Amino acid sequence: MVNNNDTTIGFVGLGVMGKSMASNLLKAGYPLNVYTRTKTKADELIQAGAVWRNSVAELAAQSDVIVTIVGFPSDVEEVYLGSGGIVAHAKSGAFLVDMTTSTPSLAKRIHDEAAKRGLNALDAPVSGGDIGAREARLTIMVGGDEAAFTAVQPILATMGANIVRQGDAGAGQHTKMCNQIAIASNMMGVCEALAYAKAAGLDPQTVLKSISAGAAGSWSLSNLAPRIIQGDFAPGFYIKHFIKDMNIALQSAEEMGLLVPGLTQAKALYDQLSSQGEENFGTQALYHWYEQQRKEA
Repeated sequence: MVNNNDTTIGFVGLGVMGKSMASNLLKAGYPLNVYTRTKTKADELIQAGAVWRNSVAELAAQSDVIVTIVGFPSDVEEVYLGSGGIVAHAKSGAFLVDMTTSTPSLAKRIHDEAAKRGLNALDAPVSGGDIGAREARLTIMVGGDEAAFTAVQPILATMGANIVRQGDAGAGQHTKMCNQIAIASNMMGVCEALAYAKAAGLDPQTVLKSISAGAAGSWSLSNLAPRIIQGDFAPGFYIKHFIKDMNIALQSAEEMGLLVPGLTQAKALYDQLSSQGEENFGTQALYHWYEQQRKEA
């Protein structure tokens, strides 16, 4: 089992969520190496005691546990399996924890290639958005060997509150797809409800007090609906990344012969927003689609 006295963590990816997650590791007392494509994103962490590394390879060679949360599966593949990647440069026995939402098949490839070099790889995608990352309350869905999961649990516990091993390599990513499928249809429901309230001349804040406490309650209704009402569409989670996740889920569902009409419809709406230049808004900006339809009616 790792502990914060003698375990150096390397963290790759300091975006909306990654920066807060890395900060929580630093606050917990772990020596921290960091690398991200844009070095200025690491400035605050470096000032707080993190050590900047000039490449993924350098970071991997200097770390006992390597945590990554990057953008797309192509980024994950490059960071782990490229010639300058983690698998090629990590020291034997290191633990590799990819917290990016990526494909189950890639998670299995990374696990298998890592095992050939005596490395322990886990796929551990997260849910909870920027708030969950900041407050260390993320849900973490883990796939991989049980012994590796047990070893890194103390590290995961500094970033999340609901941490469950779902099965072997790839199981964490499959579970995240379940999460994204549920959110996709739920976000349509949240936005439709608020659009209906507005069209009916109701006070959305008052409506929210009633419906968020009843059977309609959900994380999105409690955390994102207030942002919509306030006109706050800044990203806790980018539309472009949600579209990426929905594409992965749709591909996986097709491979399993499963129809997912709710997910299919949600992706079509988000694709429209993206085509209008809204890919860098938060997922709650789906409300804009409903506003547009009412204006055009």
